[in-house]
Parts: sequence; structure tokens; C-alpha cells
Amino acid sequence: MKNIIVNKQDENKRIDAYLAKIDEGISRVTIQRLIEEQKILVNNKKTKPSYKIQENDNITIEEEKPKEISIKAQNIPIEIIYEDDDIIVVNKPKGMVVHPANGNPDGTLVNAIIAICKESLSGIGGKIRPGIVHRLDKDTSGIIIIAKNDKAHINLSNQIKNHEVKKTYIALARGIVKENEATINMPIGRSPKDRKKMAIVKTGKEAITHFKVLKRYPKENVTLLQVQIETGRTHQIRVHLSRYRLSNNRRQCIF
Repeated sequence: MKNIIVNKQDENKRIDAYLAKIDEGISRVTIQRLIEEQKILVNNKKTKPSYKIQENDNITIEEEKPKEISIKAQNIPIEIIYEDDDIIVVNKPKGMVVHPANGNPDGTLVNAIIAICKESLSGIGGKIRPGIVHRLDKDTSGIIIIAKNDKAHINLSNQIKNHEVKKTYIALARGIVKENEATINMPIGRSPKDRKKMAIVKTGKEAITHFKVLKRYPKENVTLLQVQIETGRTHQIRVHLSRYRLSNNRRQCIF
């Protein structure tokens, strides 16, 4: 059990925001859940995430035991790019799913990481996604950063949310792209024709993709692109490149 006495300078702050700020190892979402489960009390009474704390309030927090990870460790070869006490950076190969899901109960990146890191993984992602801060599609290879503790997980999540992490992709696109570089700004959402697929839809969420041509292969009818995304919509690069057309007059992307 952890006890916190509120100082005068912290009066009138929301309790969820206050606790998240003084303890970087626990997320605001987790704090809100603990409040709802009455594992966080104020003066031995239940409270709400919106409660404005007062001087001398006694906040008690029932500390949770680390969740047991039931997913089995598997000795799957994986290239480690970097590792320290807080993070491990790996190169996910094409064809590997990041975490277990329906149809992919094992053989995932998570199974491989558990074998490497043992218990040293962030618990924020839960039993299925320990340490997973971001992901790549099954058929996409590339670098993935995995958090070894909750503090690293929160910091990485905030950096991604605030666009402080620069993501660069290399993509081979069918067809010859004439422009040397361009920006695609088209909203992405669930396809009205097939809810399992993502598509360009006017009611979708904003999605912005920048690209520049690295090399054109006329014989093979493909173009090698360097791609950067401002947003992280599901299958964003594939959806944008499949619908890309450029107006010669406005030099902007259109439907």
C-alpha cells in the first residue's frame, strides 16, 4: 500500500493527472481504472478520476502485483539492433505477427521477446502485448522498439503521440511514379464494402503520407519509395499508394 499526502501547491488538481505526474511508472489510464476498482482511495473513501485534490488529502494506492504472462516463450531467431535496461530494439522479419491473436496463437514477435527478456517487459500492454508500444503489419519488415518497463513504455508512447519519433519506411510500389516527391492527404477508415479492409473514405480519420522516389524500375514497372507518415492509420501506406493520383494543375493529391 502506498500513501501520499497532498501539499498545498497541488490543490485543485485532478487526482488522475496528479498521480500520473508524480509517478511516471503508472499511466493515467491505469490510474483511472484503479480508481474505478476502488484501489485508490482519498481519506479512506472512494473517489472519481475528476476529483480535485485538497491539501492534506491522504491518498492510498493499493499496488498491483505484476500480471503473469501466460504466453509461452519460444526460441525464435530475431535480430537485436540495440538493447539496454529500458528498451530492446529488434528487426521484425516479413511474415511474423507482432503479438498473438485469432489465427496466430504463437510464433509471434512477443513469443520471441519473452524468451529473450524473460520477466523484464512492460505490463501496460497486458498479457497479450507485453512491452509492445507500436506494431508493424505481418507482411512488413522493420524496426520495432519494445519497452522493458512501464516508465519506458509511457515515455515512448508519449513521444509517438507527440510526433517526436521519426518513422521512415522503404516501399516498393507497383507502377512508375512520375513525381519525385509528394504528399498524400486522404482520410482512411473502414471500407463500406468490406469492413475487414481499410480504404479511403470521406468520413475516415485524417491520414497524411509523404514520399520521395529513390529509384524507378521501368522494366519491372515498379518504383522504390522512401515514405514518412504523420499519422499512423491501419495499413496507411498501402491504402494511400493504392489510391494515389496527382493533379498536374494543382500538384496536390485528389480522390
